[in-house]
Amino acid sequence: MRDNAMPRRRFLTAVGAVGVASAAGIATTSTACAAPPAAAPHPATPATHQQAGLMTLIGSYTSANPPGRGLEVAIRNEAGVLEPSGVVDGVPDASFFAWSPDHKFLYVTNEIPQGTITAVDLSAHHPVVLNSQPSGGAGPTHIAMHPSGEFLFTANYTDGTVAVHRRNADGSIGESTDLVQHPGSQPHAHQVLVDPTKRWVVAVDLGADAVFVYAFDTATGKLTQHQHQHLELPAGTGPRHLAFNYTRAYLLAELKSEITVLDWDPEAGRFTPGQVVGTREPDASGENFPAEIAISRDAKFAYASNRGDDNIATFAVNEAGLTFQGTTPTGGSWPRHFALDPEQTSLFVANQRAGTITRLARDPGTGALTPTQDSYACPSVAAITFHG
Repeated sequence: MRDNAMPRRRFLTAVGAVGVASAAGIATTSTACAAPPAAAPHPATPATHQQAGLMTLIGSYTSANPPGRGLEVAIRNEAGVLEPSGVVDGVPDASFFAWSPDHKFLYVTNEIPQGTITAVDLSAHHPVVLNSQPSGGAGPTHIAMHPSGEFLFTANYTDGTVAVHRRNADGSIGESTDLVQHPGSQPHAHQVLVDPTKRWVVAVDLGADAVFVYAFDTATGKLTQHQHQHLELPAGTGPRHLAFNYTRAYLLAELKSEITVLDWDPEAGRFTPGQVVGTREPDASGENFPAEIAISRDAKFAYASNRGDDNIATFAVNEAGLTFQGTTPTGGSWPRHFALDPEQTSLFVANQRAGTITRLARDPGTGALTPTQDSYACPSVAAITFHG
């Protein structure tokens, strides 16, 4: 969920329950796409032309304060610097992305009270909005595509549901085929993804302190909860995002600043928890709420963002699990999301409260990150992805 700069602990006390809201904050009530501020550093013009460089898609919260621009396009030049290219109209509160298997279509969560998801056609190298559909719930925070390219899965944070939609032949979003409700008094589905074998759909629920595993019927588009005793985490863990690494997975906890290493049995569709490793420096203090986790393409390194400490934690992947190697400042406040570029030589960080995307140089051999001076202004930024 988005962030309105209210301290999380105070908010949780006010509503009377741990895990009720995501650390990104409280959803506002406005569903309209707010206009960019008059002094916006980048013009809100249609992104209709192709520039030399790597197309970069950026999502931000249009109903936040300050208002973001929704879905915008930047170009990463040869020096690794982002340059503005335009804004795509009609995509409010763009908070997460999923690509079609051929990378010609982008799917976006619109994190509004009555959630929607939007399809964007990039086959002609400039974005064209195809359509939007209700997400089936409130505050969608994550979206994933089935490897077949025929279905989309959406995690609706506010009401703890997971929706399934068919994908039409033209790339637009079709009918909803299923909607499952997570159990518990205050479920908050934060992520949904398909496992590496393409057999199972996994949903991470921050409010339920659980990970749910579903079998998926590609004929009917229906989910069936498979793991009868779903993976339960200690109360107050707040699992947020999970990253698969073949028969391992790394589960990032938003409320405990830790990663749980999970063994994944794809035949049984079952997780077994193992090592738990912290995401913070030993002397770190104050509140901290991790947000994103990712694995390098060579599966040798893992990265996690710390909101509060405002850094990226680096881990070496080994047979036993993960080894903490240290942290690197992001150069901004509240790193909600980050993405490795296609070359894996840079890590771009969406610093939500700072309203910036900063670049960390990466050594592919050692996994080490190094701050740079590169910074791109984007108010209330939520997520970043590359069309490469």
